[in-house]
Amino acid sequence: MTNTSTLAAGAATAAERARPRRQVRVWAVVVWAVLAFFFLNLLALIASVVVDSLGTQWFGTWLPRSFTTHWYSDAWSEFGLSSVMVVTAQVAVTVVVVSVLIGVPAAYVLARRTFPGKRILMMLFVLPILVPPISYGIPLATVLYRVHLAGTLSGVILANLVPSVPFVILTMTPFIEQIDPKIEAAARMCGARTTAVFTRILAPLLVPGILAACILVLVRTVGMFELTFLTAGPDSTTLVVALYNSVFAAGIRANQSVDAMATIYTGSMLVLLVIALRFVNPTQLVTRAREETQ
Repeated sequence: MTNTSTLAAGAATAAERARPRRQVRVWAVVVWAVLAFFFLNLLALIASVVVDSLGTQWFGTWLPRSFTTHWYSDAWSEFGLSSVMVVTAQVAVTVVVVSVLIGVPAAYVLARRTFPGKRILMMLFVLPILVPPISYGIPLATVLYRVHLAGTLSGVILANLVPSVPFVILTMTPFIEQIDPKIEAAARMCGARTTAVFTRILAPLLVPGILAACILVLVRTVGMFELTFLTAGPDSTTLVVALYNSVFAAGIRANQSVDAMATIYTGSMLVLLVIALRFVNPTQLVTRAREETQ
C-alpha cells in the first residue's frame, strides 16, 4: 500500500509539472501562428502591389495577362520623381547632419554631467518620439506658417528636426556612457584641450554610435509623413508625401503607376531598414526610453 501511494503521488506531481509546460507550448504555438498569419498577409499585400506595378491587365485571374516595366517610367515622368527624390535626399541628409551636430554634444553633456532637472529634461526629449507626430505637428506647422517658413525646404527640415534631435540624443547617450571617463582624464593630464579630447579621443570611439544614429534618423526622416505633409509645399515634397498625393489628389491615374511609385518607396525603405538593423539593436531605444520614463 505504501509503495502504491508513493507511486500515485509521484505520478500526480509529475502530471502537475507537465501541465504548465503544455500550457506554455500551446501559447507558443498560438503566438507563432498569429505572427505567421500576420506576416503572410503582409507579404501577400506587398506582392500584390509589386505584381500590379508590372502587369498590363489584371482582372479575375491569379496573375496579370502580361508583364511590363513601362509603368515605372510613366510614374517617374508623371509624378516628377526625379525632383521628388532630390528633395527627399536634401531633406534627409540635412536633417541627419544637423541632428548629429546638435545631438552628439548634447548627449555628451547628459552622459557626463549631473545637474538639477536632468531627468525632467530627458523625459522632454522622449516626448517627441513617444507622442504621435500629428499631435504636435499641427501647432508646429501653424508656427512655421506664421513665420513664412512652411511650404519651403527649410520649413520641412525644421519640422523633421523636432523628433530627430532627441532621437540622436537618446541613441548616443548609452554609447557615451560606455566610454570610461578615465580616458578623457588621462588625455587632459597630457595637455589635450576639450576640442582635441572630443575630436581625437571620443570621436573615433563614437563612430559606431554616430553611424547608427545617422542611419536611424535617415530611415525616420524618409518615412516621416505627418510633419512633412503639414509643412511641405509644391517644391518641398518628399517621396512619402508625393505618394499620398498621387493616391488622393484630383484626377484619374492608372493604378499601375501608383503601385510602381509605392514599390519604389517600399523598396527604398526596406533597403534603409536592412542597413539600419546591421548597425543598431532594435531593443536599445525601447530600453533606454523605458529607463528614462521610470
